[in-house]
Amino acid sequence: MGLKFPKITIYDRYMFKQVTMATFAAILLFTIVWIAPETLLNTIKGALSGDYSIKTATLLLLYELPKVLDKAFPVGLLLGTLFTFDKLSKESELTIFRAVGMSFQRIIAPVVVLSLILTYFCFLTGDIGIPYAAEKTRAIKGKVLSTQYIYTQKDEKGHPLVAVIVSKSSNRDLSNVIVLDFENHYYQDVHQLQNIYSAKTGYAYDDRWELKDISNYKISNDGIYFDIQHIDKMNILEGEVANNALTLMNYSTLKERDITNKDLKSYVNLLKKEGLDEEYNGTLNKYLQRFFHPLVCILLAILGCLLGFSKPREQRMVGFIIAIGFIFAYYITLPFFDLLAEKQVLSPYITATLPIIAFIAAIWAFYKSKDL
Repeated sequence: MGLKFPKITIYDRYMFKQVTMATFAAILLFTIVWIAPETLLNTIKGALSGDYSIKTATLLLLYELPKVLDKAFPVGLLLGTLFTFDKLSKESELTIFRAVGMSFQRIIAPVVVLSLILTYFCFLTGDIGIPYAAEKTRAIKGKVLSTQYIYTQKDEKGHPLVAVIVSKSSNRDLSNVIVLDFENHYYQDVHQLQNIYSAKTGYAYDDRWELKDISNYKISNDGIYFDIQHIDKMNILEGEVANNALTLMNYSTLKERDITNKDLKSYVNLLKKEGLDEEYNGTLNKYLQRFFHPLVCILLAILGCLLGFSKPREQRMVGFIIAIGFIFAYYITLPFFDLLAEKQVLSPYITATLPIIAFIAAIWAFYKSKDL
């Protein structure tokens, strides 16, 4: 026996069209407002000064769109559904729908379908669109990722064996590298240095880090160097450790949004393996948000329907003010939840789901208050 899908009625087509037009108008408006102040101005300045051609300037603006659309999809659905249902309430169309026996769930069914479609596009934007656009933007601007990085190799008990301090790196090229070589034993949590290596250059291979032009300072038990030697070349961080350190160093130059879901998951697992608790919790929270943020599209669409579902004499602006308040509260609290997760105040699984729980609670409260 095959599955039977609900029959699409004239009402479904009408409502879907109305909400779609309003939603995309809200998305377009949000995109223009977001891009116009700084991004557009800087791009125009670059084109007028000759830094970019017209084609390059246009591409730079296009590559900014995924970052904006990631925020615009939820906001557009909230404002689009709110505007549509407010308009239908004002014209008494919702009253007619209820009078002919349509439930609230049936009335918002086309809205839920639209929100599911935009939820999928919101997920793809975060997973593929933003990382792709970031890579293309770096290529156009000729931006070379460079960073300072510190990596500490530890034993099974968490005691440091080697600390590698990279003053500057570009891809795999290393400059001004300092290596702190610890003794195998330690005294009351004080780890004694036995060697300090200072290398002018180096290169990070997958299976080893190779340093060149090295000065080796031998350290006595009193913490004073007693001999200096010159070494032409030496290897550090060999095997899997070298590959892990290279991955961590490269990802330290990127923002979380510039990494695909697959790579971000691998990065989270590596942070856990290396015992980098703060980075692990903060990045895990960001990874989980990749999946919960698109779901906000559905919840905000339903919330917009409820806020627009008003009686003829109710104040119209109240719903819009509440909607703007929800949008502001959602985006302003995300960094706060990131901090709570990073500092291990709350589990990342809690901080990532709290906004979803809050929206569900708000939907339930408005549904009950409007007696639908």
